[in-house]
Amino acid sequence: MYKIVTSSVLALMLIGCSSEKGVTYKSTMFQSVNEKEAVLLQDGKNKNYCYKCGMDLVKYYKTSHSATDNSKTYQYCSIHCLEGHLNDGVVLKNPKVVDVESLKFIDSTKAYYVVGSKKSATMSRISKYAFYNEDMAKKFQAQHGGEIMDFYKALDIAKKDFKNYK
Repeated sequence: MYKIVTSSVLALMLIGCSSEKGVTYKSTMFQSVNEKEAVLLQDGKNKNYCYKCGMDLVKYYKTSHSATDNSKTYQYCSIHCLEGHLNDGVVLKNPKVVDVESLKFIDSTKAYYVVGSKKSATMSRISKYAFYNEDMAKKFQAQHGGEIMDFYKALDIAKKDFKNYK
């Protein structure tokens, strides 16, 4: 009986060490989307990555921002990295953000930001998610908490992250 039990345990252990890879599941982070749903606005070999920090833009798509500098478009994983680029002294125009509901880029200055929700933040301890529609922002806020504000107030909160860096 001892040999049967020992052999069975050993066989199960060896099966677990097989070289075949099992099914792996993608991250279920709230910020992430399917690669086909993401719109990447940058050009070049690094277009999938945040211009400032290098994080994957598809993985952090729902917090993605973009802006232009003359004819070049930059895309960021978050408002934090957008502010970080502004901190470098660059002058950016036409700031855009991904609308959490439609997954399309919208004018950041017309967006309703839910700041400080229970959903995970990107590059910060304080989450910042944007919505085109105020009612959708209120619905998200009711489910996940946070405060609704405009782009400029959300950007001011992102600026506070950098006070401890200098």
